[in-house]
Amino acid sequence: MSTDYKESIISSLDKLYEFEQEPVSENKLQPGRHFAGLFAGEHVAGTEFVIGAMFVAWGVRAYDIFVGLLIGNALAVLTWTLVCAPIAVGTRLTLYWYLRKIAGPVTTAIYNVLNAILFCILAGCMITVSASAVRIPFNIPAQTNWYPQDIRFVLVVIVVGAAVVTLAILGFKKLAQFASICSPWLLLMFVAGALVTLPAVAANTIGKAEITSWGQFWAIANNAIWVGRVPGGGKPITFWQVAAFAWICNLAMHGGLSDMALLRYARKIPYGLYSAFGMFLGHYLAWIAAGIMGAAAAIVLKTSIGELDSGAVAMQALGLSGIIAVVIAGWTTSNPTLYRAGMAFQAVTTGWPRWLVTLLAGVGTTAVACFPFVFTKLLQFVGYYGLLLMPVGAIVFTEHWIFPKIGFSQYWVSRKNLAVSWPALASWGIAIALALFLEQTGRLHLFYLFVPVWFLTTVLYIIFSWLAGAAEQLPVTAAAATVSAGSDPPQIRQQTDQTDDMVKENCKQSDPALMISKIIAIAMLGICLGAAVWVYVPGAEGYEQRLAGFKSMLIWPSVIYFVSGTIWAVRRDKTA
Repeated sequence: MSTDYKESIISSLDKLYEFEQEPVSENKLQPGRHFAGLFAGEHVAGTEFVIGAMFVAWGVRAYDIFVGLLIGNALAVLTWTLVCAPIAVGTRLTLYWYLRKIAGPVTTAIYNVLNAILFCILAGCMITVSASAVRIPFNIPAQTNWYPQDIRFVLVVIVVGAAVVTLAILGFKKLAQFASICSPWLLLMFVAGALVTLPAVAANTIGKAEITSWGQFWAIANNAIWVGRVPGGGKPITFWQVAAFAWICNLAMHGGLSDMALLRYARKIPYGLYSAFGMFLGHYLAWIAAGIMGAAAAIVLKTSIGELDSGAVAMQALGLSGIIAVVIAGWTTSNPTLYRAGMAFQAVTTGWPRWLVTLLAGVGTTAVACFPFVFTKLLQFVGYYGLLLMPVGAIVFTEHWIFPKIGFSQYWVSRKNLAVSWPALASWGIAIALALFLEQTGRLHLFYLFVPVWFLTTVLYIIFSWLAGAAEQLPVTAAAATVSAGSDPPQIRQQTDQTDDMVKENCKQSDPALMISKIIAIAMLGICLGAAVWVYVPGAEGYEQRLAGFKSMLIWPSVIYFVSGTIWAVRRDKTA
């Protein structure tokens, strides 16, 4: 490869600028549809197959699932909207750089390295989920040990990891575009999978593969899916544990403020409500659907639901399309997760471009994904991962909102030109130590630790900062100066919204291919849903034949959807 060609590639990559160290400019703010697609794509993911089925294995009752998840996901959406979005829109910074202003470079470096490592592990888990589906057509055995047992599995992980890293390097807009194409189809696959497998559960429960009333469904749900007892014995989790898990499942992103990296592109604070597309489609509807599919797969395959991976569950319900669904679901979660990891590492390696840092992080992530132990310990990892990072979000919240109200000097660490904030490190360390003590001694469940740890961190940080001199009246230095004017003025927002409407209308009128591709994409989704309803309709006669036919034909409208959906999304955004 010639030197000129190498320089051309590097120059092109350097243009993938993502405002790593300064506020996002007004002309780069993104419309709401990108956030709807990104949240839905990230949270309608391969892990939903795992978590939805795990609720069944945990012995949850049907009422706990339907109502507990409703409460927990609502709390998560409110946390994004009331805690994360206001700070992200007000500063237009990533958490990784705003924390540097609050707690100094040393504290920030410690946090960023820990944060990036945890994000890489999580992204690696998503790649492993995708690989668990790809292994099935190639007859690769399930990877049950902590190390890979088949070289073909490693090759699959490398291929999937390469696709994930490429999209993460391309940046926020490409991630959002990819998610907006995938998320409608992914959600439909969960719904379709639940519809076509529910008759199998009904046949095993009430003796006929048909459900003609809500009462019948509720009886099946309580007696065959969410039965309120753990297979093999054990204590089932409770209603409030279900609600708490739904709230803390993305604790690092909302309460821990990591999603400042995404929401700094939002035009206004209410864009935090777009997180509902992820929570109620992914962590409500998809978890319920996955529970139904998991219960059905366990019945058909005559095995314990705890022994099934995502690929096996999806394959049993949707055939080849199920494998594709798990692969894409893993991509749509690992892509933004690796993007966050790259942003975190870039805040430490300040002289390196984001694309290079993300590439190196992606290599490490792919290596982690080769070891299936990450996947098998997913739920425990999610709990500890959120708990470890959340206190930093409490510190930033306290400095951003509480300090100005109690007369403390905001950004006092930067004003004193300190390299490290011992109040931040002490508050973080003490809160985590207490949390681990409470959890390990059984005094408080892991899912309940979020609220007391958040308040403890807040109180400790106020006290320690007061002792360190935060209450002094300090001069404003260049390092501590406000870096953003906050959200757009109302007149600019109104003009931007009006411009968006005009662009959309002009696109429709000037580009017939845009409308045709959109109509075809919607029609293909309708065909997929119609086929699932055709399998589900009452009548046990021919159910097995209808299910087999559904699995065979589902791949074709799915392929057409992705082709037409990609054309529509690319032409729409290119014209706009």
